[in-house]
Amino acid sequence: MGLRIRNHKDVAAGLIYVAFGAAFSLGALSYRMGDAARMGPAYFPFWVGVLLVVVGLLTAAAGLRRNATESKLKRPELGTIGWVIGAVVLFGLLLQPLGLVLSLAVLVIVSSRASHEFTWKGAVGTTVALIAFSYVTFIWGIQLQ
Repeated sequence: MGLRIRNHKDVAAGLIYVAFGAAFSLGALSYRMGDAARMGPAYFPFWVGVLLVVVGLLTAAAGLRRNATESKLKRPELGTIGWVIGAVVLFGLLLQPLGLVLSLAVLVIVSSRASHEFTWKGAVGTTVALIAFSYVTFIWGIQLQ
């Protein structure tokens, strides 16, 4: 009996994790690694990449199990992808002139439009929560300007 993919979504997601994790880890190797006591610039991205590969392999393997829920991949929705990519591009373009708070607001509200369950109440709530978390973490916590 051959190998049969039962859950195409899990296998595809797992392979994406593996690809990104491998790219992170391989890209990090061009920097100084260091060790756990004296971490170099490659240490954190390398190990995050390794963890992504492990999670990807486990996710893909779950899609191959006999008792996995059968699931096929759907055709990608280009409009949804466009909203998300557009939001990230806008965030990058607006961060310097508008600052973190307004750029995050644009990011969350524009990317929220990609959801089929979009509501203004949900988008605004998520925006407020993310801005509060980011402000406490980056501006108040580690004093980034």
